[in-house]
Amino acid sequence: MSLNIFWFLPTHGDGKYLGTAEGARAVDHGYLTQIAQAADRLGFGGVLIPTGRSCEDSWLVAASLIPVTQRLKFLVALRPGIISPTVAARQAATLDRLSGGRALFNLVTGGDPDELAGDGLNLSHEERYEASVEFTRIWRRVLEGETVDYDGTHIQVKGAKLLYPPIQQPRPPLYFGGSSAAAHDLAAEQVEMYLTWGEPPAAVAEKIAEVREKAAKLGRTVRFGIRLHVIVRETTEEAWAAAERLITHLDDDTIARAQASLARFDSVGQQRMAALHGGRKDKLEVSPNLWAGVGLVRGGAGTALVGDGPTVAERVREYAALGIDTFIFSGYPHLEESYRVAELLFPHLDIAQPERPASRGYVSPFGEMISSDILPKAAAQR
Repeated sequence: MSLNIFWFLPTHGDGKYLGTAEGARAVDHGYLTQIAQAADRLGFGGVLIPTGRSCEDSWLVAASLIPVTQRLKFLVALRPGIISPTVAARQAATLDRLSGGRALFNLVTGGDPDELAGDGLNLSHEERYEASVEFTRIWRRVLEGETVDYDGTHIQVKGAKLLYPPIQQPRPPLYFGGSSAAAHDLAAEQVEMYLTWGEPPAAVAEKIAEVREKAAKLGRTVRFGIRLHVIVRETTEEAWAAAERLITHLDDDTIARAQASLARFDSVGQQRMAALHGGRKDKLEVSPNLWAGVGLVRGGAGTALVGDGPTVAERVREYAALGIDTFIFSGYPHLEESYRVAELLFPHLDIAQPERPASRGYVSPFGEMISSDILPKAAAQR
């Protein structure tokens, strides 16, 4: 099975060390362009663009990078409860057309109650998932060309529809990650790709089995992906030394403050990440070559695969054997590490080679041709 390998755009900052301004790197459009173009040229299939108040807006970042890349796909965030599903469907179709079919979407329910309240969303964890299910049902159907009436507990629409379809048919695929039972129910019913953070393989296997079983009961199949950092070097010794350098500036007080801030999250996935390291620096290898040091001060994905190319490749294949076909990697700093991953890890894996999608043209209901390529009218109306 060929693997899809994605990279990460650090729109919240980048640097040589974690938890300090020492060696920090300003992130501007020029730097994001460098990373995106490197990922495009090196053979990464796409980039995950994070979301949240500490990040640049993922949709605007993706739109700005369309003209400077060729094959790279952009995985951007959908935020239920913060935007209308119908508006989000129009935006998604637009981004897909303007990028020539390179748009992917990541459903993010959110896990920080303080940040969500600042965006006007004051629902409990369970209520957010209820709203996310309603949002996704509408979003999917509108993008697939239906006219939708929906009267839900949290969302009501009447006559919701899309005039200009996306390039990817029936619509761009939907990605989603969550570790709670409600999240697994949503994944089984609604999404094409279920993402997990980098837990030990046995824990990941349990999550995959649960989502797969729930999807099968609904007559569906779901693909699986994983989000990990990577620290790969020419030797495993060098890789572990690089991991230790990454947390050189972390003291107990810095870690305690970071963990106290993350503890307010009601995300089950975040709780599972924190449990791997327990806020301690002395027991960070939580599974062979799986290092939890990133999670000492970073929310979200907090583990890294550490080793030389063949060793990390073997760990990747262990996850692939569980049914995972998509790996979303990152490393600090993201520009330099994209090259290390491509040069030291890629040769040891069977990687799907991304192709440049072809644009399609459409005739609007008003007789206007849209999209960048002008096709014959008969072809455009297919």
